[in-house]
Amino acid sequence: MDLHKIFMLVNEATLQTFEMVVFSTVFSLLLGLPLGILLCISDPQAGIKPRPVLYQVLTRIVNALRSFPFIILMILLFPLSRILVGTSIGTKATIVPLSIAAAPFVARIIESALSEVDSGVVQAARAMGSTTMQIILKVLIPESMPALIDGITLTIINLIGYSAMAGAIGGGGLGDLAIRYGYQRFRPEMMAIAVVVILIMVELIQWIGTRLSHRISANR
Repeated sequence: MDLHKIFMLVNEATLQTFEMVVFSTVFSLLLGLPLGILLCISDPQAGIKPRPVLYQVLTRIVNALRSFPFIILMILLFPLSRILVGTSIGTKATIVPLSIAAAPFVARIIESALSEVDSGVVQAARAMGSTTMQIILKVLIPESMPALIDGITLTIINLIGYSAMAGAIGGGGLGDLAIRYGYQRFRPEMMAIAVVVILIMVELIQWIGTRLSHRISANR
């Protein structure tokens, strides 16, 4: 296999991984953000609108989804992927289970970050007559932004790992490249290249996330 073909294969696989991670991050945030906010505000111990029953229901749903190994969850969601994107294999199909797998993780990150906000700040906002939505949008989220950035960074890194696992069952991307060309065709250099590219992506995302979090913290 010449260098040009290797470059084309690695480039295609990297773009597929990038596509999976970007879209699944967006969709997992859309699913996990409201769920995390509900968990935080409905907490019977420290929530601004305690709802014990709602909290217990949401907690059990989140815990159940988080307990599923990703490979099993992906197989179980094949029918849903086929309904939503018309296929159960490939990059687009993998976005569906990636998003659903990451959503409960995002919800817990959001809940944890919002719960760390000083209760005195929340009480001051309440004393000034702020509504629950105003407290969420103008107090909880802005005050917890550095922790939220760190959590989102961790989510993206986990999704890169999940996307690599998805390659084992036809998900495409760098994981598929490592398995199909590196393992099955006995080309260890292809597996090594895929691993190096994944490591570079993880380091880059971590660096960006850390810098952004520190900048936000410094400007507060």
